[in-house]
Amino acid sequence: MNTRQATLLLAAAMILAGCEKPDPKVAEAAKAAQQEQAAAAAAKDFDTAYGQKNWEMASAYGEIVTSKYPGTPTADRVRPLYEESHTKAKAAREQRRVESLWSYMSTPVKLAKGKSGTQLSASIYARANVETDGSIPRPVQLIFRDHPDWGRSSYLVLQTGDFDCYGGCKLKVTVDGKSKTMAGSRPKTDEAIAMFVEDERGLWRMIGEAKELSIEFPVKAGGKRTASFEVGGLNQGKLPGWR
Repeated sequence: MNTRQATLLLAAAMILAGCEKPDPKVAEAAKAAQQEQAAAAAAKDFDTAYGQKNWEMASAYGEIVTSKYPGTPTADRVRPLYEESHTKAKAAREQRRVESLWSYMSTPVKLAKGKSGTQLSASIYARANVETDGSIPRPVQLIFRDHPDWGRSSYLVLQTGDFDCYGGCKLKVTVDGKSKTMAGSRPKTDEAIAMFVEDERGLWRMIGEAKELSIEFPVKAGGKRTASFEVGGLNQGKLPGWR
């Protein structure tokens, strides 16, 4: 066989080889291996965040792994852990939200005989404004106060209208669906539109592990109104004397 013939045979063999179709199973297996390799690399960030109990980061990384590489062994392994992280991340965000509803103050106050002390308070606004004087709904605030001279107190504050409680009144207090009657009283002062919930320590204990508090109170405009508060974020350590 001369050189020309050998060259022609080689060219023909190359053409035939090029016409052969690749095995689809081999190609599919190669693609699956590539997907699994990429999923495993992406899962490293998830595993780190999960191990650190950083639920929000784990949720974000887990979503990437499970949505971008579905069907891979790594995605199947990560999925239940991702769902757990997602649930815990949602709960953490909700807890931060309800915690932010509370405000705490530590205020220096002057006492008798030139002494001084510190007033502590925790306050929260009702989740929705309340109509208290026949006009538009306005904010209602609940305050717990610890004063070195006046002692501890809990009271509601209105922006407009007034409480019909100067001679004392009965309040319907509901905590997580369970109701009881508590005494209320309106101080004879025009400095603030406030009404005390007389059993302040009892109210404080009631909301310690609660999520929702509502107080129904009478108003001078007629009838009764209800203010509801999301109290689940209360940090009772801010008023240590109430424990």
